Amino acid sequence: MLRRVVTENGIVEGLPASDPRITVFKGIPFAAPPVGNLRWKPPQPCKNWEGVYKAYTFAPISIQATPGLDPDNIYTKEWHVDPNVPMSEDCLYLNVWTPARHPEEKLPVMIWFFGGGLQVGYTSEMEFDGEHIARRGIVFVSVNYRLNVFGFFAHPEISEENKDGPKANFGLLDQLAGIEWVRRNIAAFGGDPNNITIFGQSAGGGCVTAHVTSPISKGLFQKAIIQSGGGFAPRFNRGYPSLSEAEKMGEEFFKFLGVKNLDEARNLDARVIFEKSEEFGYRWGFVKDEVYIVDDPVKLIMKGNWHKIPLIMGHTANEFIEKPNVDTIEEFKEYAYKKFGEDAEEYIKLCTEGTNDIAQIKEKGKINMFEIGNLMWCEHNAKTKDATIYCYCFDPEIPGDDAGAFHSSELWFVFETLAKCWRPFVGKHYDLARQMCNYWTNFAKKGDPNGLDADGTPMPEWRPYTKEEPFIMLFGDKPCKDPNRPTKLMKFMVNHLFKKLNIE
Repeated sequence: MLRRVVTENGIVEGLPASDPRITVFKGIPFAAPPVGNLRWKPPQPCKNWEGVYKAYTFAPISIQATPGLDPDNIYTKEWHVDPNVPMSEDCLYLNVWTPARHPEEKLPVMIWFFGGGLQVGYTSEMEFDGEHIARRGIVFVSVNYRLNVFGFFAHPEISEENKDGPKANFGLLDQLAGIEWVRRNIAAFGGDPNNITIFGQSAGGGCVTAHVTSPISKGLFQKAIIQSGGGFAPRFNRGYPSLSEAEKMGEEFFKFLGVKNLDEARNLDARVIFEKSEEFGYRWGFVKDEVYIVDDPVKLIMKGNWHKIPLIMGHTANEFIEKPNVDTIEEFKEYAYKKFGEDAEEYIKLCTEGTNDIAQIKEKGKINMFEIGNLMWCEHNAKTKDATIYCYCFDPEIPGDDAGAFHSSELWFVFETLAKCWRPFVGKHYDLARQMCNYWTNFAKKGDPNGLDADGTPMPEWRPYTKEEPFIMLFGDKPCKDPNRPTKLMKFMVNHLFKKLNIE
């Protein structure tokens, strides 16, 4: 097994995973620590080291709210269970799981970006164990990145420092540096730098969307998977702030901090900056800097300005549902006209067909906007035939409480890490997890998720989403074509939003 590997910066040594056929390397530095004068700068090259770097433990997580303290948060019970996890501004490290015995194997590579709203999250979350993915002949890499005020801050002085390059979105630039490190080094771990799939969930999925639509990242990866990636969910009334808007917010934050300039801010303790940022109350996120993010992804994709590579995209059934907040038919109609304008009559007809009961009408009128965003991309691509897209809905029975297929619930299944969860999963759940992990890794290998199950029988066929067959895979108790999607209401929403964007 590859227990020692020579990277561009020196020798790294990993340990056997619980399956000794897999070697895991934890906490490999891929960029210089973004501290001191490197705070709020694009990631800089990592220094070489002498001797053997023992990559035995996960590196500290990015500065963020302490995990595991909010008992009312579902994720506190789910996986943010350790409030004592080490945390540091020095956080640019990645992890590698490899099944390779020799560097020459050229195995497919999957690079993971975690979610958490760009505010929280870390690669060492228990559900992100890459061992089961590596068992399927994949070199799996998870990349940490800067978050919140450290990862997505902007200020005129920062822009002045880097006139000809990126001036914001440092968390995305960290991920880009991780991808580039993989391209330069992964062959030594038995991986193929020309067969890379990037994937992420929630904000991580939004990051994947940003990479897929950025001119800077073109050609650095060959496939992508976007799980509940809200970056494409309709957001036409807001969009991303422009660089000038983000810079003004940065100036306001410096006033709030009580500093006169960038040098003074860089001399402050990281914990002070984070705590003051929490008090400030602004949610730092993607900035339309016109360098890495050149426009809102919806507009870019609809104009054909994306990398046009094979994709998997989908959502969970119980995430971010929008439902009419009304009590009477009259209020419902008023809501419809306000929201849909000249298309309101069609919406009203779809929701009231066969009933005048307001509870049923509200239920029929509910919409998962992440799902609609995915369908917009799928429908547009079905017309242009730019790329192959596989679409899914995750909606199995989830035991243990009444949360259903909540946002992020598919992570236990994609990584096949159900045994670490507190929930009383049974055989059908383990079967589904095994198959989902198969689909994901098959896609990484060859751009097609289909293949054989562990017993040698073909898994249910997952066909691309096309104009002739808008195929959506339903991950219920078993994988199958969803007989109910896309619904008439979903198609209405897609067409309505296309009209707002002036897209045929």
